[in-house]
Amino acid sequence: MPDNMLHSGFEVQSTATAPPGWDDYVRQHPEATAYHLAAAVLIGHAVFGLRTWFVVAIRGGRVAGVLPLIEQSSFLFGRFVASVPFFTYGGILADSAEVALQLAAHAARIGAELKVDHVELRHREPLAGVQLAERLDKVSLVLSLPGSVEALGKQLGSKLRSQIKRAEREQPEVVWGGAELLPDFYRVFAAGMHQLGTPVYPRRFFEEVCRAMAGLLGVLVIKVRGEVQAAAIVVQHGRSIEVPWAAATPEAKRNAINMRMYWELLGYAVARQAAEFDFGRSTVDSGTYRFKQQWGAQPRQLYWHYWLPPGRPIPQLNAANPKYALASSLWRRMPLWCANVLGPQIVRNLP
Repeated sequence: MPDNMLHSGFEVQSTATAPPGWDDYVRQHPEATAYHLAAAVLIGHAVFGLRTWFVVAIRGGRVAGVLPLIEQSSFLFGRFVASVPFFTYGGILADSAEVALQLAAHAARIGAELKVDHVELRHREPLAGVQLAERLDKVSLVLSLPGSVEALGKQLGSKLRSQIKRAEREQPEVVWGGAELLPDFYRVFAAGMHQLGTPVYPRRFFEEVCRAMAGLLGVLVIKVRGEVQAAAIVVQHGRSIEVPWAAATPEAKRNAINMRMYWELLGYAVARQAAEFDFGRSTVDSGTYRFKQQWGAQPRQLYWHYWLPPGRPIPQLNAANPKYALASSLWRRMPLWCANVLGPQIVRNLP
């Protein structure tokens, strides 16, 4: 497979390391996220050894578009390339539709030459002029934020405020920090993933996330009587703050500590003058979708585009897939200690 492809006025290249100008281009692009930055793209390689490509368009010696790609292979779901796995965002950033088209074409060539089952490109906007299959069953839930915590409370309404206040009976201890809080975060998160029937990332994954996104990331832990009951990680993308990972114990949900957690997350975003809070990805009308909607969050369509070999259907790497549903059911029945040992070996190949 050639590393360089010439097009009208620009050249498309793919390399295993970030080319000069990659991060500078990401930081100035209006659709960029923290997951486009080179250090974040390499998290899968650093933790799991996954093969990674930095696909870049160069025009006149300057970067005109970027696309990160990562290869995975799963016993259940086959071999595939994604941009990027583990996170909601990370697809094509380009100066023009023409550049975007050629970056997508380059990704398709990689898929065809590697003979993978599909190539998945994750976007927040549709791709104009690109002949790729498309999935529209996922959305992000996003809340526009006011300029103060006082205004936020009024915006949320009395019902939510009363639920948040309910948590005060438990005298919660709220702790904000960084990587030093990961052990506390991970205990709650790993147990929560087990209850959902989902293999858990290794703790090293989150350690690498903290390292790669230093300055853009915060960790929240809420304790009750010294025990961690809720925890979350937030990541900043410009004036948007997202919560990609959050978990609470069953007791925390009974005592509204989970509601207090989201109040703290929203207050964190307001304090940093964020314009919006991204509650993360959900399937439309799912339980998590409805939970996020009660905060006033509005759905924002996600566009996942696919290159597929002839005759292949769009992959179903979710509960709608009988294989996935069966594996999830079996995973919930596994002892937690066993799931925590085996989960990291499995999740490396789940997008």
